Amino acid sequence: MKKSIWVSLMIVLISSIVLSACGSNNKENAGAGNETKGNNAATEASGPINIGFFAPQGKAPLEDNEYTKLVEEKFNVKIKWDVAPTDALVDRRQLLLASGDYPEVFLEAKFTTGDLMTYGKQGVLIPLNDLIDKYAPNLKAMMEKKPYLKEAMTAPDGNIYGIARLNECYHCTHAQKFWMNKAWLDKLGLAVPTTTDELYTALKAFKTQDPNGNGKADEIPLTGAPNKSVWNGNIDSYLMNSFIYNDNDKYLTVTDGKVDFAANKPEWKEGLAYMHKLYTEGLIDKASFTQNDQAVGQLGQREGDEIVGSITTALVSYLVKAYEDTDERQKHWVIVPPVKGPSGVQLAGTSQGISEFPMAITNKASEAQQIAAIKIIDYAYSEEGALFSEYGAKEGIGWKTAEAGELNITGQPAKYSFSGLQPVDENVVRNDSWSLLGPKDLSKEFRDLFATAQDPLTAAGYEKRLADATAAYDAYAPKETYPSGAYVKAEDTDTIAQLATSIKDYVNSNMAQFIIGDKDLEKDWDGYVKGFDGLNLPQYIQIYQSAIEKK
Repeated sequence: MKKSIWVSLMIVLISSIVLSACGSNNKENAGAGNETKGNNAATEASGPINIGFFAPQGKAPLEDNEYTKLVEEKFNVKIKWDVAPTDALVDRRQLLLASGDYPEVFLEAKFTTGDLMTYGKQGVLIPLNDLIDKYAPNLKAMMEKKPYLKEAMTAPDGNIYGIARLNECYHCTHAQKFWMNKAWLDKLGLAVPTTTDELYTALKAFKTQDPNGNGKADEIPLTGAPNKSVWNGNIDSYLMNSFIYNDNDKYLTVTDGKVDFAANKPEWKEGLAYMHKLYTEGLIDKASFTQNDQAVGQLGQREGDEIVGSITTALVSYLVKAYEDTDERQKHWVIVPPVKGPSGVQLAGTSQGISEFPMAITNKASEAQQIAAIKIIDYAYSEEGALFSEYGAKEGIGWKTAEAGELNITGQPAKYSFSGLQPVDENVVRNDSWSLLGPKDLSKEFRDLFATAQDPLTAAGYEKRLADATAAYDAYAPKETYPSGAYVKAEDTDTIAQLATSIKDYVNSNMAQFIIGDKDLEKDWDGYVKGFDGLNLPQYIQIYQSAIEKK
């Protein structure tokens, strides 16, 4: 009898211990497996949801960041940060994935479409479609407003594995620009060129008619630089678009949904012939194929007489100090819209600006963690969230409410402003926003909420100058372009990476040789075109065709 009672007491004690352990475990993972009610990611009783975020290492700890604290309080979460140096971000990400010890959320991990497909198929990254539909009204509305955003994020299997940052900057949509020295044009009695013939005439006049007035033949009619040093600094990025569309990247054209290649067409040859003519007559700076951004700046900012007449680049600030009112030279420069070629071609390089997908949720995340993560990102797609995420939550430091009379980039009344802000100690690192961290709404509509100086030739008005320049290119955008965020099938990722590198190198090296004259366009063109056979060009085109067809 005593033995039976003893056994019963032991069973009760063991059961109590087990239940106590289960209760303790539930507290540690508060909300991890619980269903949410309404819009709350977790109830007050369960406490904050612990969730791991992978992100690049900044100058200040993200756990102390004011925007971090704001979203933690707003969405009842506690973020555990796993950070890596920016230049080691991909390597660290890969190590985590290979080890299996990865966090619930990758906030900024440089995922390409190939990465998303690979890890999505493996089940490491979860589909976000239902989460977006149920818990992300701001993002969902933006996807409806900007169909290309949804298209870019949707994989061939119909799933969304990563969320993009929508960044419609004023100078990004048409970044293959051309700037010209208007002071020289005025002195020589020339108008801004509208055709390739007029451009040739202007450049020839720059070289031969001493526009800087020093009596020396020291003028450089046109300069540029390799794209890796100066954004769209390579001379063909602008000039080739008067002959055939040049995206300055993949060299792809799209007509009625059919992908083709530009750099082996007769029109490409015509463009090379035009540039060769400019080069042989000394109108193109020989250093354009080798110099870096510092060399370009030295050309434009040298003491004494001004020597540069035009430059191919997205930003004229590579050449002159457009951010400084003390530099009178920066007022000389004007944008030149696409010039019409001999066959009537007049195109602007165009980009949607979506190529990476900062945010992805892994299979480590519980239901509550998934909901909390998607709500944090959705908040950054609201006006308030985008404002606080990018510029900080406290008015008067990173932004302020615009005053009456302050106008935006299009001359309309502004809602927010950057003028007259509280001075910030230069020795203190700001840690009040996520800045360009994670997906968010940086659409043109959001940017248009902010005031800017209305004189584009002032330092304060440089952003308007870039916006006006981009607007001058809008009418020349091709009807179809290859989307930068197109999903390449996971099994094609390695192949296309190799093909793209070899084809791009081949195009660029031969382009330089044809322009300089190391290769003869009449004698060597056929051999150049034949060379693409050995680079598997048909496969290259087909992979990209399949990507936009999502097959």
